[in-house]
Amino acid sequence: MSFLQKKIFDVFPSSFGLDLSDLSIKVLRMEREGLIHRVNGFASAALPIGSVIDGEILKPEIVVDVIRRLMEEPAMKKMHTRRVVCSLPETKAFLRVISLPKMEEKEVSEAIRWEIEANIPLTLDQVYYDWQILGDTLPTEKGKMNILFVAVARTVVDQFVEALEAAGLDVVGLETESIAQARSLLPEADEKKTTLTVDIGDRRTSLLVSVGNTPCFTSSVPLSSQMVTDSIAKYLRISFQEAEDIKIKQGLGSLALHGPVFDAVLPVLENIAAEIEKSTSFYLENLRYSTDIDTIVLCGGGSNMKGLLPFLSRRLGRDVVFGNPWVNVHLGNRLPPIDRNHSVQYSTAIGLSLRGIDEYENTA
Repeated sequence: MSFLQKKIFDVFPSSFGLDLSDLSIKVLRMEREGLIHRVNGFASAALPIGSVIDGEILKPEIVVDVIRRLMEEPAMKKMHTRRVVCSLPETKAFLRVISLPKMEEKEVSEAIRWEIEANIPLTLDQVYYDWQILGDTLPTEKGKMNILFVAVARTVVDQFVEALEAAGLDVVGLETESIAQARSLLPEADEKKTTLTVDIGDRRTSLLVSVGNTPCFTSSVPLSSQMVTDSIAKYLRISFQEAEDIKIKQGLGSLALHGPVFDAVLPVLENIAAEIEKSTSFYLENLRYSTDIDTIVLCGGGSNMKGLLPFLSRRLGRDVVFGNPWVNVHLGNRLPPIDRNHSVQYSTAIGLSLRGIDEYENTA
């Protein structure tokens, strides 16, 4: 499954996925053996605070050093490849679905240039962009067709490429976090199901609405797992690390009894719930590609907090589930090599790795 066909970089076989975020780097590679996928390497490493802020690499020498050390991990050496498909930060990307009169694909290339400049706050020469003609997944007017395009500032893309190449990697693909996550978390068979994916990270929460596997709308808000920890620390007057330990071991505690941890984090959780409702309303009232959100899928490290899922399900009055990033990976009789709590943190890396496999097979 591939959303965008004309890539900034061509993808070759034997590439691995690398998820570069503000506070960590995660890598994963898989190959297909017949009908079965085999994961043959994965690892993660923390980035020092301040190395990457809001998707901008501020200390490239540190990022390069961490990538180099990560590639020396035993699990990574087994992969025998330097070819990488890397994520791009969602906060620096513009994803839109636009409607154009039906035309030949070669005509779209020219028409899309005008539409991109009309839909983003940057000029065409300031971005790298890509587009894909969509099928009948989304409704459209008679005589028109839907096109998905993604644009990312050239300065951001160049930063990422320079850091990866300085670390000795061969950059063969780039993709936004939301598209990679959609590929790993959304079942390929659910072509008409509308899903809201909520990625609760260390620095922000990203929201993605998809119809089937087609991303339609993204947004990002500065609400994060770290804010939850900060709230616990301030409310209980303890250190950040002590608060982090409580969050991991105890979670929200009893939702019925409203213990001190629950009271501490409630304002942050209410804000997250409010942003989910705001994004849902915007999508349903303005974009209207579907009549309702069928399921909310949680992913990201912050989604593992005990009690969060039942809280959001009750608060929103909707079906909320944990994301399964292996849903489109065929492991045969084998269990996923990463446990459930950590698997969801690899959603982007898994999606990037799947892209490399699918594109190679589609062009073979």
